[in-house]
Amino acid sequence: MKNQLNSAHHSRVRISQGTGFAVSLCLALGLSQTAFSEGGGLVTDDTSSLFSAGKKETYSPYAQRDFPDHPLWGDTHLHTAISFDAGAFGATLLPPDAYRFAKGEEVVSSTGMPVRLSRPLDFLVVADHSDNMGFFPELQSGAPFVMASETGRKWNAMVNAGGQEGVKAAAEMIAAFSQGKFPKELESLPGTSLYRNTWDDIINAAEEANDPGHFTAFIGYEWTSLDKGNNLHRVVVYRDNADRARLLEPFTAGPPGSTNPVDLWKWMDRYEEKTAGQVLAIAHNGNLSNGIMFPETKTFKGKKLDKKYVEARAKRERLYEVTQIKGDGEAHPFLSRNDEFADYETWDQGNLDLSELKKNEMLRGEYARSALKTGLQLENKFGTNPYQFGMIGSTDSHTGLATAEEDNFFGKHAGGEPSKDRY
Repeated sequence: MKNQLNSAHHSRVRISQGTGFAVSLCLALGLSQTAFSEGGGLVTDDTSSLFSAGKKETYSPYAQRDFPDHPLWGDTHLHTAISFDAGAFGATLLPPDAYRFAKGEEVVSSTGMPVRLSRPLDFLVVADHSDNMGFFPELQSGAPFVMASETGRKWNAMVNAGGQEGVKAAAEMIAAFSQGKFPKELESLPGTSLYRNTWDDIINAAEEANDPGHFTAFIGYEWTSLDKGNNLHRVVVYRDNADRARLLEPFTAGPPGSTNPVDLWKWMDRYEEKTAGQVLAIAHNGNLSNGIMFPETKTFKGKKLDKKYVEARAKRERLYEVTQIKGDGEAHPFLSRNDEFADYETWDQGNLDLSELKKNEMLRGEYARSALKTGLQLENKFGTNPYQFGMIGSTDSHTGLATAEEDNFFGKHAGGEPSKDRY
């Protein structure tokens, strides 16, 4: 079957025709003045567009229709215990568990409860953090390099104590990473055997789960850029199999990588040049960026926007994750004062680690509705709209479970899984 994301000549085109419930890659934004009837037929006020020159006229609304019209459902942003924050919060499920669950199998959650989806998904991206990939299992098991560090010994004890001590350890690790203060001696870096072996495990899990014609397991990771707590995260999705994905290790936000999205886009260029493959970046949680997700005049590094920037962003970021557990990013009541629904699931206290509180002047650079307007202005100036994107929703669950239904929701992290104390 053709992949609805793009043309069908790459090897990772394996999306099924089943349906699920979580997230759809809806890329039909170009269908202006077009809708679907209750029966699924095309309704348009310009019937001539249904017919190509030289073809015989037909009164069937389905004849000669060549665009994808079968929605597929999945999750493009899920973390497992490989991510250090997920593991520290108590997650135990690994990528193979996440894929089995997404395909409709019953699994046992991190807190020991049997759980199953109401309907299987069509696709899944396990997007564990590229930074410190493989670190958490070593922390939990007390690897020699961990126990040689004072901070490592402390975090090891807290994580293995579990409960609130584990939560505190997770908070400390997130804060340290957010502020660029993660202990150097504890980092798991690209080029090391620990990093490479973990990346291989992630790739192998996707390859094993992939089932052409029924379920697509996309290889992916999250590039977790934080500039002093300001969120610029992107999920990177591969349209490739293991043979290409193994040729270049993921890009990190910490050294040897960069927190600058421009450098991520350059890495994507290098990957495609080296492998003849294809990758996509999906940004999320502009609401936690404190105004730097959608720049209007200059980047967060202070450099003026130019033609090179807008063209690179337009090429690399065709989708935006507009809603997820950490808040909705479509609209804000301060920006859309006449829209009574603009305060839906608003999370606007500050940046990711609350090291800087929110100011109203930051909001325009955070929300998708404003970005669409800014993009038109930039297109007038540079000839390219960097914010002409499709919109999706994902979970960003850190449980290994892609759950989104309100009656089957297993929370953001393991501590939020259903219990008699959860409200």
